[in-house]
Amino acid sequence: MVRIAIAGAAGRMGQQLIRAVAELDNAILSAALSLPNTPEIGQDAGVVAGLSPQDIIIQDTLPAADEFAVMVDFTHASATAANVAHIVATNRALVLGTTGYDDDVKAQIAEASKVVPILIASNYSLGVNVTMRLLEMAAKALGDVADIEVIESHHKHKVDAPSGTALSMGEVLAEATGKQLPDDGVYARVGQTGEREKGTIGFSTIRGGDVVGEHTVMFLMNGERVEITHRAMDRMVFARGAIKAAQWLADKPAGLYDMNDVLGLKV
Repeated sequence: MVRIAIAGAAGRMGQQLIRAVAELDNAILSAALSLPNTPEIGQDAGVVAGLSPQDIIIQDTLPAADEFAVMVDFTHASATAANVAHIVATNRALVLGTTGYDDDVKAQIAEASKVVPILIASNYSLGVNVTMRLLEMAAKALGDVADIEVIESHHKHKVDAPSGTALSMGEVLAEATGKQLPDDGVYARVGQTGEREKGTIGFSTIRGGDVVGEHTVMFLMNGERVEITHRAMDRMVFARGAIKAAQWLADKPAGLYDMNDVLGLKV
């Protein structure tokens, strides 16, 4: 039985993580954390997540070492440094789902991974991570003859573009084709743009409605094209993937891991 602490338990993703744990027989929610002054502090985590009471109260203090085996952190980049330091002090494992770390926090994560297991991913969907590997294979085979375009769609409330997942796909495509995404990514086309520059990676962004997340990469050639698409219909896919990662990480040695390790996709 893997004992899991969820940081950011009161947020939308945190509530989904609580529900994802509740689906399992071999994992248990053992601590629920939230940032100070969150209204849900003091409430039962299960009730906040729309479940029956779990007898775990949302708190704003970090749990003791004997309270958890793995922490799943979906709070905010501003809280990451303290959470990483606590994981090192308690000798536990950490799954990071936040983004936007500065260079100092990135260095802290790298240093901490020398003594404790830490797993980071830009997207915890199992399907997205398999798609990343398919993109790498296709780009290596077709990158010298195909024009590559990334098309992503999300709900109207999303505030960043392109999505973090689309950019991660772009990084995979760029590395597989010997490109540099900062130099070869094209993020806007308007007016007299001229012919498409060979070797670039184009991005198109769609925002509207309640789209959870859709990503299509097109490899366009003369006379044929290959399209690789992933569609998320339920945000729970991200929570289930993160909890699967936590279960996998619980007994691993110190190191910095990603979802390729969890899914056995490392080559």
